[in-house]
Amino acid sequence: MSISATQAPDDAAIAARKARLSTLAKAPSDRLRALWANYSSDLPAHEVLRAPEVGTVMVRGRAGATGAPFNLGEMTVARCSIRLDSGAVGHGHVQGRDRDAALLAALIDALAEEGEADALDAAILTPLRAEAGAKRTTRAAKAAATKVEFFTMVRGED
Repeated sequence: MSISATQAPDDAAIAARKARLSTLAKAPSDRLRALWANYSSDLPAHEVLRAPEVGTVMVRGRAGATGAPFNLGEMTVARCSIRLDSGAVGHGHVQGRDRDAALLAALIDALAEEGEADALDAAILTPLRAEAGAKRTTRAAKAAATKVEFFTMVRGED
C-alpha cells in the first residue's frame, strides 16, 4: 500500500508496520535469507536511498521493568532504506553487522507497503514470529526450572 502525501496512514496500518519492522529487526539473518529464498528467487528493482551501513544504538533498560530508565549499553545494528520502482519506500534495521539482511528487511517492508503484506506475512513474518515465540517459551521453561520458592515460618514467640 503506497501512501500519497495527502493520505495519512490509519492506526492499524501503523501498528502493522511497527510489528513487521520489529519482527524483521529481531530475526536471525540466515533464517530471514532462507524464508526470502522460498518467497522469491530475485530482488525487485529498487533504488537505494540509504546504503546499508553499520552503526550503534543506545539500549535503554528499566530497573525491575517499571523503574526509571537507564542507559544499559550500545548495540551494533545495520540499517538501510530503499525505494521500489512503484515509489514504495522501505526501511530495514537489524541487529548485528549484516548489511545484506538490512537490505532484505527494507525490501520486505517496501513490498508490504506496496500491497504484498498478506503474502509476505504468510511466507516470512508468521514463521519468524512462531520461531521467536517458541524460543521465548523454551527460555521461560529453563528459567522456571531454576525458580526457588522462599517462605517464612512463623515462630511461636509472638
